[in-house]
Amino acid sequence: MNTASQSYYDRRGMLATLGKDGLIQIILILNTVVMLAPIVIMLFAAFKTNAQIFQSPFSIPDFSNFANIIRIWSQTNFLRYLLNSVIVTGASIVVILTLGTMAAYAVGRYKFRGSSFVLMFFLAGLTLPLKLAIIPLFILMRDLGILNTQLSLIVIYVAMGLPTTVFIMTGFIATLPNELEDAARMDGASEPRIMWSIMLPLVRPAMVIAGIQNVVPIWNDFFFPLIFIQKDNLKTLPQGLTTFMGEYTTDWGVLFAGLLLSSAPVIIVYIILSRQFINGMTAGAVK
Repeated sequence: MNTASQSYYDRRGMLATLGKDGLIQIILILNTVVMLAPIVIMLFAAFKTNAQIFQSPFSIPDFSNFANIIRIWSQTNFLRYLLNSVIVTGASIVVILTLGTMAAYAVGRYKFRGSSFVLMFFLAGLTLPLKLAIIPLFILMRDLGILNTQLSLIVIYVAMGLPTTVFIMTGFIATLPNELEDAARMDGASEPRIMWSIMLPLVRPAMVIAGIQNVVPIWNDFFFPLIFIQKDNLKTLPQGLTTFMGEYTTDWGVLFAGLLLSSAPVIIVYIILSRQFINGMTAGAVK
């Protein structure tokens, strides 16, 4: 093959690569637009009146008009609902990460008879939707005396989050080199010390992934608070926002302001932890 032919095929290959990359970029841009459009519409509607929402839903509002936010902040129980969601979500995530990391460490680092069965036992939870067991769960919470309390939600969310957390953490912990443990044992470190001081800092990105994976469904959950919580002062944000629709039947600006404020904490947490999240996602891509 002469030089001219080789150059021709090189150019064709380059054009094909650029065309493929351009198609991927277009798909990513379209996906970004689809994902951000509802958030942008919600942001705009939170600063508009009802008439402005229906007459010009896509127009840029007056962002200096905080009437809807002030109204929902001062005239409703939004702060109480927000605090309840923070308590339930925060306590659930702490327990999920603590128990899930300990279980994953035991399964991923220690080889013992039945370790595969223990892992399969946790993973079986991924196939069992708790919503199908709502009646037995309701009876169980009633008999335990924790019905209509935040503890009932925390227990359910921990049971929901452990399978995913163990699955994520086990795969990450199993890839850590054994030499780190061996060196620590030779220096006289105990097993809890090895886990806390050596292994735990290394699995921090995986913990962030597991945390985000569980924070979003717990924060946004409406079903279980609706079943297990009846007291208004114990309602979480998704359940509490439904009361705004009854009280402000036609005031969609107030409702969108509540949605904006309720989504802000999760967005802020994700932005803060985004670097750890990306590091965890790409940790297995390189040696």
